[in-house]
Amino acid sequence: MSTIEERVNEIKEDLDFFDDELAKYEYIIDLGKKLEEFNESDKIPANIVHGCTSQVWLTHEIKDGKIYFRGTSDAIIVKGLVYMILKIFSGSTIQELKDIDMDIVHELKLSEVITPNRQSGVIGMMKKIKEYAQNA
Repeated sequence: MSTIEERVNEIKEDLDFFDDELAKYEYIIDLGKKLEEFNESDKIPANIVHGCTSQVWLTHEIKDGKIYFRGTSDAIIVKGLVYMILKIFSGSTIQELKDIDMDIVHELKLSEVITPNRQSGVIGMMKKIKEYAQNA
């Protein structure tokens, strides 16, 4: 299993492959289509990510000392961001998530592609992930 840093670098390399912002934007939208089905019953206030312009829900489960996340959004571009965040952090150990510097996602240079409001949503997702790890 790769480390969080390695998974960030994989996504960064994928994004760097595209020359212009529109192509990156379309790629992120395509990633959102890969999200697993999200249970309607999990769309409850406790699972809402704060700081997002659109609605985002995150759930988690712990198996064998690792945390696995599921999530979705009501906005198509944000679904792609949810996919990227889940790909980076899901399957990590509780300790890895407690120790990781969440600034690591800045390496993706999402500010070149998404609005400041969407960026604050990504930060909100990371805070929720950190909160799940702290409470595990």
